[in-house]
Order: sequence, then C-alpha cells, then structure tokens
Amino acid sequence: MNTATVMIIDDQLENIDLIKTLFINDPYHLISATSGKEAISIINETLPDIILLDIIMPGMDGFELCRILKKEYETRFIPIIMVTGMHDHKSKLKAIEIGADDFITKPIDIFELKARVASLLRIKEYTDQLQSAEKIIFNIALSLETKDPSTKGRCTRLANYGSLLAEKLGLDESQIRAVRKGGVLHDIGKLTIRDNILLKPGPLSTDEFSIIKTHPGAGEYICKPLKTLEDVLPVIRSHQERYDGSGYPDGLKGNEIPVTAQIIAISECYDALRTDRPYRKALTSQEAIDLLNQETAQGKWDPELVSEFKDLLMQPDLQEKLDRDVHEISYFN
Repeated sequence: MNTATVMIIDDQLENIDLIKTLFINDPYHLISATSGKEAISIINETLPDIILLDIIMPGMDGFELCRILKKEYETRFIPIIMVTGMHDHKSKLKAIEIGADDFITKPIDIFELKARVASLLRIKEYTDQLQSAEKIIFNIALSLETKDPSTKGRCTRLANYGSLLAEKLGLDESQIRAVRKGGVLHDIGKLTIRDNILLKPGPLSTDEFSIIKTHPGAGEYICKPLKTLEDVLPVIRSHQERYDGSGYPDGLKGNEIPVTAQIIAISECYDALRTDRPYRKALTSQEAIDLLNQETAQGKWDPELVSEFKDLLMQPDLQEKLDRDVHEISYFN
C-alpha cells in the first residue's frame, strides 16, 4: 500500500498542529484545511485516504461538510472521523446518520485515535481493491460497444434513461445507483457468446436464440463475486423478463420482475428502436412510442412504467441529461 494521506480539518491551527504531532512517527502524508470551503478545494485535487473532521467551524460546519462528501461519488468512500469536543448523544447520532465512519471526543486519547485511523485505513484499502475490480468489470462491459458500431454510446444512454426514470418514480438512492450501473452491465453476459451469433445481421435460428438467452445468467455469474454489485444482479439477470411472462431466463411475470430490471428493459427497448441497426433504420421518437404503446397493450410492458417513461421523454432538457457523465464509466472517457 502507498503512503496513506490523512487530512485534518479544523478551524483552529493549534488543533491541527496537535494532531500532526501525534502522528509524527507514523508513515502518513498529512495535509490540512481550516474551513469547509478550503477542504473541498483540496479534496477535489488530492483525494485523501481518511479525514479527521472537526464539527464546530464557522460557515460550513463539520456536519454539513461530511454530508456533502458522503453524497459525492468520488468522495463517499473516504472514511471520516468526527473529532470534536461535543460529548452529547444527539451529536453522535447525527454524525452516524450523515455517514460519518467514527466519532472521537476531545481530549483525544492518542492510542484510541491511532488505532481507529489504522483500522479505517485497512478497510479503505479493501474498499479500493473492490472498486478496482468493479472498474475492470465496467471496462469489460464497455468493450461490447466496440464490437458493434450501432451500439456506440448505448451504455451511457441506458444508464441515464434508467436513473432518470428511477428518480422520477421516487426510488431510493441504492436502487437508482443499481439502475445506473445496470444500464452499463446488463448485457455483460454477451461476452460469452460468439461474435458470429452476437453480430449476425439477419434473423437468428432457434438454436442461436437459445444461446442468446443464456446471457442474463452468464452476466449474473460474472458479476456475482463482487459484493459492490449485489444490488445490480437483479437488473442483469431479469432485464429480458417481460410483464406478461414471455421473457427469459425465468419467465417472471408482473411484479415478480424487479422494478430496477423493468426500468432498464423499457429503456433498452426504446433506445434500440431509436438506433440504426444493420437490418433497419432508426425509428422516429413518435414511431418508437407508438410501438411501445402497442407492445404495452399486448401485455409486454407495465403500463404505469411506460406512462412514466413517456412523460420522461417530454422533458425539454432530456438530451442534455442523457449526455451527462455516468460516474462508473467517466474514467474511461
């Protein structure tokens, strides 16, 4: 492991100097900031491995800074230890609720602080390893786009279509994140399918379609070892299920199909209709909506989800939202 960067945030310079003195014999790179605003600027340039954060500061206090850092994708996994003179139970509960990883009261017990920093840094190292493995999985999924020019940009569009619809439906943050990741990873199982079947310009034979139908299970198998993708597995496995039970691999029907998987399925259907294919030109938006309505009337899609999706398509700034960066794949662009 490289030298860990420990950031100390306190409006009192003497408190910063004291903590730096406590770690003087430890192999850490120590940086500091005296306000929330300064801290955010430094963190954006140099992501620390752990943050020791005072609560009572003028302007942006420690609670607000912690809340901001735990919301942002790039900083949410940085361990934060609240270091404060506040001893009340209410403050500790508030720190936990906003995502703080630990809480130490002043006067500081040097051995306790060192032990907690070392423990959280070990967890951070493990988290970093999981994130690296996840990045590899996303990179592999993106490689599918390079095989077929007609699918270029599809991962970004589906991730954004899906997360926008999930937000519109009022799903919680973990479900929205699962949908966004699922937009990228849903077809990763197609890596197990030969290109002569995957890229065949004409109709598939019965045997070839049977092979295509294995990709949701294969994708689930590929991603299952990563605990960070646990919420995404239902999207990967069930995105080819249909509301009337005619889908695969499990023939799920109605609300048996996870809503996160249904969101990606509807988004994928519309996006495919709006994209040029070797065997047909892209449909207009209205033509795609008409076909979606027709399939919904036949029982293929959940009518309520399709209605919400069509409302989403009417947003005046939709294209801008569809083009926005997707956190999980922005580091490849």
